[in-house]
Amino acid sequence: MLRKQLAGWAFLLPLVAYLLLCYVYPLLTNIDLSIRDYTVRSFVHGGAPLIGFGNYVTVFADPAFGTALRNTVVFTVTSLVFQYAIGLALAVFFARSFRLSATLRALMLVPWLLPLIVSASTWAWMLNSEAGVVNAVLAFLGFGTVDWLTSPDWSLVAVTIANIWIGIPFNLVVLYSGLRTIPAEVYEASSLDGASRWQTFWHVTFPMLRPISGVTLLLGLVYTLKVFDIIWIMTRGGPTGSSTTLATWSYELGFGSMLPRFGPSAAVGNVLILFAVAAGLLYVRGQRHQEAA
Repeated sequence: MLRKQLAGWAFLLPLVAYLLLCYVYPLLTNIDLSIRDYTVRSFVHGGAPLIGFGNYVTVFADPAFGTALRNTVVFTVTSLVFQYAIGLALAVFFARSFRLSATLRALMLVPWLLPLIVSASTWAWMLNSEAGVVNAVLAFLGFGTVDWLTSPDWSLVAVTIANIWIGIPFNLVVLYSGLRTIPAEVYEASSLDGASRWQTFWHVTFPMLRPISGVTLLLGLVYTLKVFDIIWIMTRGGPTGSSTTLATWSYELGFGSMLPRFGPSAAVGNVLILFAVAAGLLYVRGQRHQEAA
């Protein structure tokens, strides 16, 4: 019995070591950074004074915080809504077997498989004000050109479009897998009851996808909150902070100048972590209510 317990702990040890090294230690280090007044010297040699929630007060009082928070909410919510809606529509489309279905579905995964730096650079080129293909198409159709990356009115729209495009394949794959688990008998019963396609989708497919939809949206939320590469490559959070999110602002505070502000940067990062944890807790609570019902 003891040998079996020791063997079990031996199998768990690598996982526990990984979690401690890659999650717990960085999290505790970030918390320590956020409650101390670190300079470059104290960051290297130690001895930073403890200031409690001083860095958080500094962050919340900064005018840039409101802009970054608003942009983060708009960027995240818009991305999630369109990624899920388009991903679900494509999943329903591909659930119907037809010739080249598997090939087209595989091609839809390309945005997800490309490195983010490649995707962001491609979108930056496509949305370029002077030589971008998007403005060329708009001009051909008789519309005016748009300064996608250099206008405060359009920069957030541009990075959101790019992020939606990158996230659609993930939603497609997960939701398609969920659709495949719905028994065919359910659709047969719906057809016998005389339900239309829209009624079948709204009253059968969508409710039965609710558990997998919750997981999809939660993972999408956590990913979108921390999106940095796309925004930084396309606009660097500009112009004038119009596309700055909490993720890019945290980077700017910590590494964007010759006098890094490690404490405020870590504080912004912890705010993002709290948002993700809150979303996770809401998901768990919703699951428990669903199971209880």
